[in-house]
Amino acid sequence: MTISKKQLVLDAMDRKPVERIPSGFWFHFLDDEIGADAFRDPSLIEKVIAGETKYIEEFQPDFVKIMTDGYFHYQHPQVASARRISDLKGLRPLADDDPWFTEQIAYAKKLTSKYGSETAMFYNVFGAATTLRFMQPEWEKGEALIVSWIKEDKETLKAAFDVISGDLAKLARRIVTEGGATGIYFSVQNLIGDGITKDIYREVIAPGEKAVLAAVREVSDYSILHICGYAGHRNDLSWYQDYDVKTVNWAAVVEGIPMEEGRKLFPNHAVLGGFGNLTSEVLYRGSKEEIQAETRRILDAADRTGVLLGADCTVPRDIDWKHLEWVREAAR
Repeated sequence: MTISKKQLVLDAMDRKPVERIPSGFWFHFLDDEIGADAFRDPSLIEKVIAGETKYIEEFQPDFVKIMTDGYFHYQHPQVASARRISDLKGLRPLADDDPWFTEQIAYAKKLTSKYGSETAMFYNVFGAATTLRFMQPEWEKGEALIVSWIKEDKETLKAAFDVISGDLAKLARRIVTEGGATGIYFSVQNLIGDGITKDIYREVIAPGEKAVLAAVREVSDYSILHICGYAGHRNDLSWYQDYDVKTVNWAAVVEGIPMEEGRKLFPNHAVLGGFGNLTSEVLYRGSKEEIQAETRRILDAADRTGVLLGADCTVPRDIDWKHLEWVREAAR
């Protein structure tokens, strides 16, 4: 008997045998997804909702990542104005009724109330370090700034990350309980810089990230950890082997770690991905024959239990949706 798309995805995440391999791809709906501020300009989130609605209704994806274009920034005045590490001293969490919570919950609910009963929907949440990077006037320089703050006063930065992560954890939990999401799609990334080791990451950043996953795990078994290789950022995947989450997605092409190798690193997790996400990759430029051959190659190598097909990260906005359908067709 054919089961619903939602159950198909949950079964795959539970590493149960499935009648076909589910796939999921997503893309941004705003031209400047990082700098856009939907709290100041609500019309931006309406544009995102319109784009997501069109994609869901016309393409009918196996599962959905609820995009947060316009909501990348943590709406905390003290964090937003911080230019020195000392500016983060004494940070306190946001109030429960702060619009940063309530507006995002309302946004998620607009989508989940229409599609959540039939389709698994995962709300995008960034870890505290990535969130802080995106809030800088020149976000590309945010990683170097965080590295310098760790060297200057890692205790103050860790305390700030713990507060930010506490609010991210509260948001993640409420997005499920009040917003109706299946779980979260939690984006993390190695911090790269002189002197930044796995031990430093585990001391300063990892505790907050694990707290977010623990909070959402109390209300949902189904979340996805995204180890972000966007724009060629390389990660040591071993930093996340002890993160307690159902499914792991990493940049298989960027990292040079295909699905079958990643399964050895994460033997107790379902795995999501396989395809590159750049315009130079087969998913974007390939013919039907090439894309379907690559689909079969990925699945033949990775096996078919506990596997969901997807990409390294968001795919280009102008990708032809037929390419995504060719993957789904071959995966049957």
